[in-house]
Amino acid sequence: MDKIKILVVDDESRMRKLVKDFLNKKNYTVLEAADGVEALDRFFEEKDISLVILDVMMPKMDGWQVCKEIRAYSKVPIIMLTAKAEERDELQGFEAGADEYISKPFSPKILVARVDALLRRSNALGEDERIESGGILIDKAAHSVTIDNKNIELSFKEFELLAYFMENEGIALSREKILNNVWNYDYFGDARTIDTHVKKLRAKMGERGECIKTIWGMGYKFEAKKHE
Repeated sequence: MDKIKILVVDDESRMRKLVKDFLNKKNYTVLEAADGVEALDRFFEEKDISLVILDVMMPKMDGWQVCKEIRAYSKVPIIMLTAKAEERDELQGFEAGADEYISKPFSPKILVARVDALLRRSNALGEDERIESGGILIDKAAHSVTIDNKNIELSFKEFELLAYFMENEGIALSREKILNNVWNYDYFGDARTIDTHVKKLRAKMGERGECIKTIWGMGYKFEAKKHE
């Protein structure tokens, strides 16, 4: 089996080397780019990159734009790195299509753990795993979602979030539990990461978005069937 390729994009060579060294220890193949334009060139030349680690502040083209350009063609998992930690920056990252958001300085081991988790979820999907409820059908093998026989486009994280909700239909899920199962790491911040994704997911689901119920002060519950 070929090694999994990861594209690391950062204008600081020291940061690229740090990330590369840790990923190489896990047997990943690391490709590098020093700016946004080079990142897009590498991404579209290689075609089989499994994950992108993307710095926000870069010359020629910033990380937000690179993320949007990649998202227009691919659902590859994207982790964004930034020195900024303000709420609007994190929300901008998710709006651009990022799956993870890590503020500098960060622990390389935590970064690698998140890389492992994203790759595990994107590659360890069963061949015949289908979930269906209330007119919503998830095909994990095809990584597709149809609602009332109409295909809808979801980001990687939105897909995983909906699958987790449907696999736990009728069960009240706390934000902490959702983060630990869908994001695969202990999250010590607030809940806006989940709330932002749920808001976007509901919008894409149209009327079926009502299946995701808010449990105030706790989290969410998926309930497709209407109870009299």
